Amino acid sequence: MAESDGSNNENGNLDTVTQKLDRGVAAIKPQYLTTKEKFHVFIDADGKEVVDKQTCSELSGNDAENTVRAEDAAEPEAKRIKLDDGTGEGQDKPPTSAENKQEKKRARGQNKSRPHMKHSQFEENKLCPSVTQECASKCFFGDKCKFLHDVAKYVSEKPEDIRPNCYLYETFGKCIYGVTCRFAKSHLGDNFKNLINEELMKQWEGQVLVKNSLDKSLKEQLRKRKVVFEKTDKYLKLCNKSGDSLKIKSPVVKEDNAAQVVQKDSPVTTVGAVTDEDLVKLRPCEKKTIDFRNKLYLAPLTTCGNLPFRRLCKRFGADITCGEMAMCTNLLQGQPSEWALLKRHHSEDIFGVQLEGAFPDTMTKCAELLNRTIDVDFVDINVGCPIDLVYKKGGGCGLMNRTNKFEQIVKGMNSVLDVPLTVKIRTGVQEKINIAHKLIPNLRDWGVSLVTLHGRSREQRYTKLADWEYIAQCADIASPLPLFGNGDIISYEDANRALQTGVSGIMLARGALLKPWLFTEIKEQRHWDISSTERFDILKDFTNYGLEHWGSDCQGVEKTRRFMLEWLSFLCRYIPIGLLEHVPQKINERPPYYMGRDYMETLMASQNVTDWIKISEMLLGPVPPNFSFLPKHKANSYK
Repeated sequence: MAESDGSNNENGNLDTVTQKLDRGVAAIKPQYLTTKEKFHVFIDADGKEVVDKQTCSELSGNDAENTVRAEDAAEPEAKRIKLDDGTGEGQDKPPTSAENKQEKKRARGQNKSRPHMKHSQFEENKLCPSVTQECASKCFFGDKCKFLHDVAKYVSEKPEDIRPNCYLYETFGKCIYGVTCRFAKSHLGDNFKNLINEELMKQWEGQVLVKNSLDKSLKEQLRKRKVVFEKTDKYLKLCNKSGDSLKIKSPVVKEDNAAQVVQKDSPVTTVGAVTDEDLVKLRPCEKKTIDFRNKLYLAPLTTCGNLPFRRLCKRFGADITCGEMAMCTNLLQGQPSEWALLKRHHSEDIFGVQLEGAFPDTMTKCAELLNRTIDVDFVDINVGCPIDLVYKKGGGCGLMNRTNKFEQIVKGMNSVLDVPLTVKIRTGVQEKINIAHKLIPNLRDWGVSLVTLHGRSREQRYTKLADWEYIAQCADIASPLPLFGNGDIISYEDANRALQTGVSGIMLARGALLKPWLFTEIKEQRHWDISSTERFDILKDFTNYGLEHWGSDCQGVEKTRRFMLEWLSFLCRYIPIGLLEHVPQKINERPPYYMGRDYMETLMASQNVTDWIKISEMLLGPVPPNFSFLPKHKANSYK
């Protein structure tokens, strides 16, 4: 007993801590392990003259036994508490439950007070658009113009070009950013005239590469509230609209059957008096149908689910893509930033948009507006969003407990859409109270074409593994309605196990952020030991797609950089297959400090913002003065 109990000696304590930490740390081959200090010395020296192969082996192999203990000493308090499951074992003084709760609260959610750089900080003197576009007429702003008109002066003060070749010019034959382009020397002639490759331009003539841009006239109409929503008005009348509140008529029910309509332990409520026949009359044409089954669905990822990232995933084998969550009220107000989330690249063959809202009138109006103004294959309702901003207004997860409103929204949107309506939900709101299985039969009856179930509740966020047993139960209940499962898939083996539960398909979210080539691995049924060179080439492609999408001028370059840095905050968690002791990597295992097989692989493993910025500078040049970055999402996925 005394021998097995190490609590009475120092070595025993260390062994206990190491044993507990091993549960949350990925198993990497000992020869690659190192300490935090040696890792950063290697990175800061750019891998030169500090660590050769023999020294690298000594740094990692000799210290492999103590690496986890050193990591524990440097681990943030919040992560140590998560690893200890709140018990505080391995600490000098066990924290109280109140302290644990406070630490967990701090580590959860978003970094809300993030630094934000204004466009004016990218360059001191901005060239007038009339000069950039080589407009023959006079300045758009006339005498009130505050922009620079002297091209020579602008060029003399402009930062050095990032590299000598411009992706836009070499791809399309013309760079619309002209002299403001950060790669301008490749397409500027005498007197700073923008060069054009007419032969290359002809190849793209008549092609629409990006759809769903907000029309200026529509923006004005929305802001002045001049857009007519004829179908929505008819639906609201059918639902007996009274004042500002929308009331659905309750059917006449005999007293002895009343208990069957509403049950205390179920969120199911009285079905409205609006019949399917009434709703069909609002939609004269047949609904478009999509076979969703057996497809790989890239989740609508907040911030990182932008068009350039979707293009990458599409190239690696994603079958279904969806735009980032857009708030219906902002769309109805004509906000350009919100409409930008709806843009669709021509390579996205099955593309949807995701809407968030809490009220039937605004959601139905938004669905009708999108139905007649954008090119889309399906519309998804986000009933899984956990953030307070959305939940407290009754949207996102809040709709799971507001079944009457949920029904009105689904039926209203379905009545005005010519494309399928899908819904993404969670297991429930509270951690141990699942309610998705009670909602799914209703969703099937209301006309939903696909349900995606994230195997966690709102309260859980990402602190526990997804409940695939419960997803399997829901898939059985949903039949014949297709149900996709979502949660913790990061290898083709995970995907195979998920498909064995009976789901119609799988949605990939964090797994795609950590390794966008996951789609290829699943389709080819293999582990891809991708090299650092191949991974860097993926970042190059993202850079080019970003410059094409956001622009190659200073503003576009910095926007591309910002989204790349957000993505790198996830990419750094990927562990190369060749370094793992046990394949595959688990999504809830954090990587320890390790030396990669080359400098770039090691640099990509850094979880230091400074090193992410260093990677971005290899592709987008030096950052502007006083540049700072803090990722949107906190690292709270380990437990």
